[in-house]
Amino acid sequence: MANRSAHHKLMIRFVFAFMVSFAPVAARACDTALILTIDVSNSIDVAEYRLQTDGLADALGDPEIVETMVAGENYLTVVQWSGVDKQTVSIPWTQMRTALDVQGFAQKARLMERAFVLSDTAPAEAIWFSLGLFDQVPDCNRQVIDVSGDGTPNGGTDVRAARNAAERAGVTINGIAIESMGLAITNFYRGAVITRNGFVMTARTHREYPQTIRAKILREISRIFG
Repeated sequence: MANRSAHHKLMIRFVFAFMVSFAPVAARACDTALILTIDVSNSIDVAEYRLQTDGLADALGDPEIVETMVAGENYLTVVQWSGVDKQTVSIPWTQMRTALDVQGFAQKARLMERAFVLSDTAPAEAIWFSLGLFDQVPDCNRQVIDVSGDGTPNGGTDVRAARNAAERAGVTINGIAIESMGLAITNFYRGAVITRNGFVMTARTHREYPQTIRAKILREISRIFG
């Protein structure tokens, strides 16, 4: 009788362990949904465009960024923008669950074709367009738009109105201001583009963009500095 009881308890434990091993694992919400927007307006020449795309790809190859991306199971997408009706998703939302996901995204960024040429600069429309993309990733703890550019608006609607709409929606906007001289673009981004909880970083010429985008992405996805 004792042997039968012990055998019965052993079977119960086995069945319980079997059921647990096949139980569905609850999906964990991603930490950050990050939209990387790239200015391809008329002021960006072919070499400067390649500096932006290669800089983004190189940043995503950084081991610290890869580790942080995967740890947070973050989502990334890339938007190219320029004039009023010139915004497009160049790389769709992709969740970074493994290092291979980040590597694949970086490769797509490096090979990405330029979407627009000979067009104005309308950052407000880039923000409005980007805000509409977050409905596709509703389970992320933070929503961030990364706006990079080398000029002030010469087309489109009020940038501050778009920025304010982002704040009301709980979306953070950060910026990279690509300067040729002085800090005119940086000051514009600080005053009109970024949200109150956002930040702007300055790249002095397009050649500084690669190291700046690396530092910026790492800050955006870090739970300490985000």
